[in-house]
Amino acid sequence: MTALLRTVLAVLVAAALASPLHTQTALASSSHTQTAVAACATDPATPKRQLRAMWISSVANIDWPSRTGLSAAAQQAEFRAWLDLAVSKRMNAVVVQVRPTADAFWPSPYEPWSQWLTGTQGGNPGYDPLAFMVSEAHARNLEFHAWFNPYRVANHDDPSKLISTHPARQHPDWRFAYGGKLYYNPGIPEVRDFIEDAIMDAVSRYDVDGVHLDDYFYPYPVSGQSIPDAATFDRYGGSFTDVGDWRRNNVNLLVRELDQRIHTAKPHVSFGISPFGIWRNAGTDPLGSRTSGLQSYDAIYADSRQWVKQGWVDYLAPQIYWHIGFSTAGYEVLTAWWSEQVRGTGVQLVIGQAAYRAGASGQDAEWQDPAELSDHLHDNRQHPEIAGDVYFSAKDVKADRIGAFTRVLNAHYAKPALLPARGSAAAPGTPSITAATRGSSGVQLSWSGSGTSYAVYRVDGTPTTADPCFFADARNLIKTTRQTTFTDTTAAAGTAYTYYVTALNRTHQESGPSAGRAVTGSSSGGFSVVIDNAGGGFAAGSAWGTSTYSTQLYGADYRFAEPVAASDPAWFRAAVPSAGSYRVEVWYPANSGYNSATPYIVAASGGNRTVTVDQRTGGGAWRDLGTFTLAAGTYDVVGVSRWTSTTGYVIADAVRITKL
Repeated sequence: MTALLRTVLAVLVAAALASPLHTQTALASSSHTQTAVAACATDPATPKRQLRAMWISSVANIDWPSRTGLSAAAQQAEFRAWLDLAVSKRMNAVVVQVRPTADAFWPSPYEPWSQWLTGTQGGNPGYDPLAFMVSEAHARNLEFHAWFNPYRVANHDDPSKLISTHPARQHPDWRFAYGGKLYYNPGIPEVRDFIEDAIMDAVSRYDVDGVHLDDYFYPYPVSGQSIPDAATFDRYGGSFTDVGDWRRNNVNLLVRELDQRIHTAKPHVSFGISPFGIWRNAGTDPLGSRTSGLQSYDAIYADSRQWVKQGWVDYLAPQIYWHIGFSTAGYEVLTAWWSEQVRGTGVQLVIGQAAYRAGASGQDAEWQDPAELSDHLHDNRQHPEIAGDVYFSAKDVKADRIGAFTRVLNAHYAKPALLPARGSAAAPGTPSITAATRGSSGVQLSWSGSGTSYAVYRVDGTPTTADPCFFADARNLIKTTRQTTFTDTTAAAGTAYTYYVTALNRTHQESGPSAGRAVTGSSSGGFSVVIDNAGGGFAAGSAWGTSTYSTQLYGADYRFAEPVAASDPAWFRAAVPSAGSYRVEVWYPANSGYNSATPYIVAASGGNRTVTVDQRTGGGAWRDLGTFTLAAGTYDVVGVSRWTSTTGYVIADAVRITKL
């Protein structure tokens, strides 16, 4: 792009941002910006939008919990570790199995607690796993897609092993045994209603971002066995003369009705299915793919192509678990075929990736090549319809055999990515950066805005205008977060930067960029440091609990304690570079039930000074305690005391100290 064209584009965007007619701002809706972005040279290795997720499987304790009978605290610690793994791999979503075998990972009025939690079906784990998981995922700005297996009742065929209150025991006519397992009969209308009700209970009660079905519809074929549903076909077959067509219609009804019910209840929730990778082979159907494997249309009665063409799903994640060049079902053959199916439909295509095959014993030679998985994503770049990838499963991402996932990370996930936008909702208003300060730990940013989440961009230098190409891909994207603060610990000393923030709504429409905030290459403007409760400069006694309840928190969590008539402060320690005047600010989440007179202790020269703060209001922002004379040295500078006569939790979250 020429310098002249860049200047013209910058002027157009600046004019759009200044105009009251462009309330969605230039990047969100302006035709000027669409032209600008189209003219920018983007890097396919740093796509701006891409779903990156992994399946976390609970059935048979494949991923989580690692075994049954763990304490609630141990289960929670394991799950946090899986989310932290996803963040470290620059993923932006997790797909978590919450109904693996007609049971529940939440207190469902329809189905029993899952045996995979406690080892006993119906056993209460002592907390609400689904509420916990959603909260923890959102605290890390990961989308949470709740994964349901629709028809599987048990991985055995003995109904007496089910809890006595299980619906499949109370309604024996709803189930059948096949291949050594128990299934709900998809041909019975009451069964379909029940499955939908069980799923919708989770959708209506929890803040999930997506509903996800796997590839298990009618059972996969077992040699020498027939599905025992002849009597059901006789009763409910209606005008159907072919049992296969009737079975496909039963599945289609479930898919279509779920789509309608989900979006009626919560339009922002995404509905997706991960079908078997082959719909039909071209040798059977001219509309099929150039493959010769099992056909899900005929074998398990999953007409996945029709779901796309009818728009009954928001996304499809076909499990293309074969290597490039595989003669039966080549990866590159199926990505091209599926891309053609979704083209022009509005349905997003993401690819189910076989991380479990990479480097695993017994797999084909191609899967022993560390580049195979990464090469899949190189193939994806040829198809603009492909919006991302989901990896099966979490334990294989963690194992990273032969460095296969490290290859993916380095070649394709070097930068964060925004999730693909869904629907046509208006973008949020443009946020405003309220502070950008270079301190010993990096550049501390804070901003105000009305987004569900935010994207932080950083460019080198101090440009006078925001080039639209700064935001065309993810090369300048350094963080996505649901908070309104961020410390850029990667900011190099001596380098000047300009930061921009955009706001995103629940379905990921993006606002225009904030005005840029420049930060000089040195800290000559003054010392400033933020001490967070999760950092090494914080210390508190055992009475102080940890919480992520409030969305106004700074960082990953905050600390809380009951007031007492005793000294038990939580301390924030800092290295004060020189004696002088310092502004001391505090950050806390506010709540009407928190303490109205929380004592903050500042270890000022000449003696401690106490400032009381009403933590019921004014949260989620920096609050100025005042200016204090501090001595040089490393010591406990600010404390939060529990010694107050007022009721309600006292909160310790973060402190900012700035030299004046």
